[in-house]
Amino acid sequence: MSDVIAAPLTAKDFATDQEVRWCPGCGDYSILAQVQKVMPTLGIPRENVVIISGIGCSSRFPYYMNTYGMHSIHGRATAIASGLKASRPELSVWIVTGDGDSLSIGGNHTIHLLRRNFDVNVLMFNNQIYGLTKGQYSPTSEENKVTKSTPMGSIDHPFNPLALAMGADASFVARTMDRDPKHLQAMLLRANQHKGASFLEIYQNCNIFNDGAFEIFTEKGSKPVETLFVENGKPLTFGAAGEKGLRLDGFTPKVVDLNEGFSTDDLWVHDETDIYKAQILTRIFDDPRSEGHLPRPFGVFYAKERACYEDMMAMQLEEAKSRKTADLDALLRGKEVWTIG
Repeated sequence: MSDVIAAPLTAKDFATDQEVRWCPGCGDYSILAQVQKVMPTLGIPRENVVIISGIGCSSRFPYYMNTYGMHSIHGRATAIASGLKASRPELSVWIVTGDGDSLSIGGNHTIHLLRRNFDVNVLMFNNQIYGLTKGQYSPTSEENKVTKSTPMGSIDHPFNPLALAMGADASFVARTMDRDPKHLQAMLLRANQHKGASFLEIYQNCNIFNDGAFEIFTEKGSKPVETLFVENGKPLTFGAAGEKGLRLDGFTPKVVDLNEGFSTDDLWVHDETDIYKAQILTRIFDDPRSEGHLPRPFGVFYAKERACYEDMMAMQLEEAKSRKTADLDALLRGKEVWTIG
């Protein structure tokens, strides 16, 4: 009897029969399409893929992916994913979350997942607004943002998500956008390849409550001079013809013109394993409307493998099994014992 060779999976194999219920024109459609295109290339059986979400527009994602999944509770997708990865380390676990879900009510869970370094992938959709609850300001909304909950403008200072991730000692930090499908696919692949907690911020347009928030980075006329796509081992260049670049003046990034006495040899060469320069990159977070601002970086800022929580836990359990049988009663009583009466 000959072996039956299964047909290769396609993007359609990862789509469900559920009606996709996002607003027409939402950036979530593009992200869903790119994830469905990338999944078949990973070589992971669908039954070994799990997508866990919290609460928000982005958190409908598990309904539309033909894999295992869970639409969990607000801000706790990271906690649930941690438990799953600890108990079933062989699974490919993806967390889909938004800026409100992961950085407001779920902020504490997010930072601890990153520092523990479970081998999971966090896809953080950032639209700088609360979309599901109809347009309140979020932890990433810019200062003076006028919304239904801040009619006179927000006085909050916004989170810089990648700087927060670096501060939590994330082992993989990257940024991409919904309107650059090829780059988004490349970043999804890199996140999957990383052994450890990967944090991928995805700029996502909410065309109903915050339309055009990232337009300066996505539109054909402004994108070449407003975005900086970093690649490991390559100098940091940008511009319509790659005529501009970044160089470091001490610890301060400066824009130079390659047509005015500078060459690529003078530029900052990206090293995604350099934690110090990665922190400088995350801090290139200027208001794109301000005079003399720097281009916003996209790509892998930092990637360096370190021990994963689930692996260390498994080793500790094996070590415990190898020891002599313990006295549970003595363990529970400990050394602090006293008599009452």
